[in-house]
Amino acid sequence: MAYAITQTCCNDASCVAVCPVNCIHPAPGEPGFGTTDMLYVDPATCIDCGACADACPVDAIFPADLLTGPLEVYAGINAEYFAGREPAAVADPAPNFHQWGPPSFEHPIPSDFAPPDVAVVGTGPAGMYAVEDLLLHTNARVTLIDRLPVAGGLVRYGVAPDHPATKRIGETFARFHRHPRLRMRLGVEVGRDVSIDELAGRHDAVLYAVGASSARSLGLEGEQLPGSVAATTVVAWYNGHPDVPEDAVDLSSERVVVIGTGNVALDVARILTADPDDLAGTSIAPHALERLRSSKVREVVLLARRGPGDAAYTTPELLALAQRTSVPLVVDSEDSRTTAAIDAGEGKARLLRGLDREAVDWTVPPAGEGRRIVLRFHSASSAVTGDTQVRGLRVSGADGPVEISADQVVRAVGYRGKPVPGLPFDEASGTIPNTSGRVHDRAGAYVVGWIKRGPSGGIGANRTCARETVATLLDDITSGRLPVRTSSPISRLRKRLARTH
Repeated sequence: MAYAITQTCCNDASCVAVCPVNCIHPAPGEPGFGTTDMLYVDPATCIDCGACADACPVDAIFPADLLTGPLEVYAGINAEYFAGREPAAVADPAPNFHQWGPPSFEHPIPSDFAPPDVAVVGTGPAGMYAVEDLLLHTNARVTLIDRLPVAGGLVRYGVAPDHPATKRIGETFARFHRHPRLRMRLGVEVGRDVSIDELAGRHDAVLYAVGASSARSLGLEGEQLPGSVAATTVVAWYNGHPDVPEDAVDLSSERVVVIGTGNVALDVARILTADPDDLAGTSIAPHALERLRSSKVREVVLLARRGPGDAAYTTPELLALAQRTSVPLVVDSEDSRTTAAIDAGEGKARLLRGLDREAVDWTVPPAGEGRRIVLRFHSASSAVTGDTQVRGLRVSGADGPVEISADQVVRAVGYRGKPVPGLPFDEASGTIPNTSGRVHDRAGAYVVGWIKRGPSGGIGANRTCARETVATLLDDITSGRLPVRTSSPISRLRKRLARTH
């Protein structure tokens, strides 16, 4: 029986590299890699060897015939991806094996090349994939720097506490913290404790993997009122980020409106409506768990600007939300375009078939005693209402403007990078201008992750991103384009070679 990839897939393609029959797609270099919700195993080609399951850093792969409960649907999801597609096998007519291409050496470093000293700023996935590449495929000495006292970045402070399998990838990264060629420097902030010039003076190259930690603004009237909070703050709050105070999130409102339907928005809705007892054994911050036990929230509304066929959430995250039996997921049926799209099964709208539909009266408090989540589509937010405190959110509706009564609004419309003092910064994109990771007008500086490409792609997308940046860095070093410190091993080697020639 074939294996199947399930909900927690991180898309880093560790499974692709070990598959002996090329049955996992889309693979790096193929159309769709990095943009599909997850990777998929072709059941017609899989030989049931289990190598992919052993390699998966987030325990997302299981024998399809052993899937039960909420995961059972993934056997069909994997098979559906390959329905109607051309077989992955190439010229060899044997059904299970494919032809291997010529070997590829991505980092052709001379065997006698002196070890470069490289600093990596940021201990999240982007930084750690770069560290992994440097330590496993080069002889570099690496200094790993983070402004926080605990390593982990997005894995530690961005993944929801009820996703322990996803957080497990942190264990894969942590094994490099003890590597003999790596030094850890935690609690060190660039721009406060050390300047970029000082870093550049101590290292041959510096990779900035500082992510996109600020929230994107909507520019709405009333957006800054008390009771309006960014999803970045909520996520950091329940994960115990040291920058966010324990009272940053107010749970005294019966209805919370979340602007956005991406995976972060779904995370916020799921945590705010979860049974605190179910979270007690997770990594949730103790102060957040305590507040959730006394929470008055009974309804979380997820607002989408577009229709259900184009929702921002991924299929696995929506399925996980819909499969919870303790918290109903309801679709607001006020807009006929929403119901028509669901009935027609357009795109992701098919995932909402079978959910209850209800015309909600937004002028009154939530009905019923239990908790629930409501999806409302075709709703563009126009203003946060209230004088000194949020009292509602004005949105578009099929029959004109509608005001949703609520005392708490969460803005989950994306992340944005912040400038690094001394490096160029593009205000429009919230990124550091670069070419293949090489920072413009700053020799020896490189970027990786969201600060390089913008806040898109999950954990696994950073692996390909890091590989490109590391390749650029090494090409600069070996070609002599990168100025090096006069006291560095590389400089000493170049002088020795120059004397011999």
